[in-house]
Amino acid sequence: MTSWSHSLAVYLDRRVISILFLGFSSGLPLLLVYGTLSAWLTEEGLSLTVIGLFSWASTAYAFKWLWSPLVDKLPLPPLTNLLGQRRGWMIAAQLLTAGAMLGLGSSDPAANVWVTAGWAVLLAFASATQDIVIDAYRVEILEEEKLGAGAGNIVLGYRLAMLASGGGALVIADAASWFWAYAAMAALMGVGMLTCLLNREPARPHLERATVAEQRAVEWMDRQAHMGRRTRQTLGWLYGAVVLPLSDFFTRKHWLTIILFIAFYKYGDALLGVMANPFYIETGFTKTEIGLVSKSYGVAMTIVGGLVGGLLVAKMGIMRSLLVCGILQAASNLVFVAQAMIGPDVSFLVVTISVENLTGGMGTAAFVAYLSSLCNLAYTATQYALVSSFMAFARTFFASAGGWVADNVDWVTYFLISTAAAIPGLALLLWMMHLFPRENRQVTVSALADDD
Repeated sequence: MTSWSHSLAVYLDRRVISILFLGFSSGLPLLLVYGTLSAWLTEEGLSLTVIGLFSWASTAYAFKWLWSPLVDKLPLPPLTNLLGQRRGWMIAAQLLTAGAMLGLGSSDPAANVWVTAGWAVLLAFASATQDIVIDAYRVEILEEEKLGAGAGNIVLGYRLAMLASGGGALVIADAASWFWAYAAMAALMGVGMLTCLLNREPARPHLERATVAEQRAVEWMDRQAHMGRRTRQTLGWLYGAVVLPLSDFFTRKHWLTIILFIAFYKYGDALLGVMANPFYIETGFTKTEIGLVSKSYGVAMTIVGGLVGGLLVAKMGIMRSLLVCGILQAASNLVFVAQAMIGPDVSFLVVTISVENLTGGMGTAAFVAYLSSLCNLAYTATQYALVSSFMAFARTFFASAGGWVADNVDWVTYFLISTAAAIPGLALLLWMMHLFPRENRQVTVSALADDD
């Protein structure tokens, strides 16, 4: 694209706009099995130990890659026949999510906490399944130059939904009851359902080549007479649904470099994020100041950053956007160095949060666009669930060391270390831009596969 105005027009694309509403549907359930639910359980008088154990329900989001092959390959009659593979699964997941919200809202945690826990687990599972299919749908309906805008809108929709299911649900619960709070959120799931029904099923031209490979596997299985018929069918299906998507990714050139880049790109951001709240409190900011500036104003800046990041991807391409956003993301940690030196100055905290959340949102949009571009369209659900789960695991693993580092150095040194932690990811990015010169505009799995 030759002009910024032309690049900005990407957000007017009907499909990109639809991603905003699907992002809203995707973001609604998270707090209902986490923060909002914790407030309800506290009000009911449950112990902090029991409330803490409820966080296990959200592990479904970390392990969604385990059943993502089902979303890719398993038909859901009659929904698949009526709507297609993607939209059929999307409607099914959204209906199950809304139903689980109603079930959770109608439970009584004080009378039977196990029933409440069961509904919470079901809601997390349904929500994670919805995330799998929405991510796959987003990747498949957008051209690569629009993946950044799609990532920006998914962030915007997700954040707006969290405002609804966080603060909005609490207001409704206070005015009416917890059941009506959860029922209102179930009704809001209609936004995603209507969006799904008003949009078309994505074309999946890459399926033909995958089907040929799967058919060869089925034919080979049919020749194994010593196996039972059902065993042969099951193994053949597993080969097509699980083995082929994984082998497609892990047999490409430089796949290890790509995996390391996914792990390290947000290393510095992870170290910063895990210690941000302890830093604010130790510096002397009040909880009100933290809530208003970091949590409320910060969310708005993250949304703006996501939209700007999507615009950069449309203008510059994924790889160059990753580089620009990565450098700015790393540099933003230095503003925390200045904040540590200045102390509890609320005016400068606004500057700090503005810079950090803006650049963080930009980096997230570019990174999500990159992860999306890594997916072979024949196995979108499985591969995106895999790479996004690996990204989340790596972020959590690296961030876990942040507390130990912060205990042994002062805050200025800690934020300098977090800035330096961004260097490996940027170095890997520069190396990848050298390895894949054709993909300096866009890095795609299909292009990598063509090089094999």
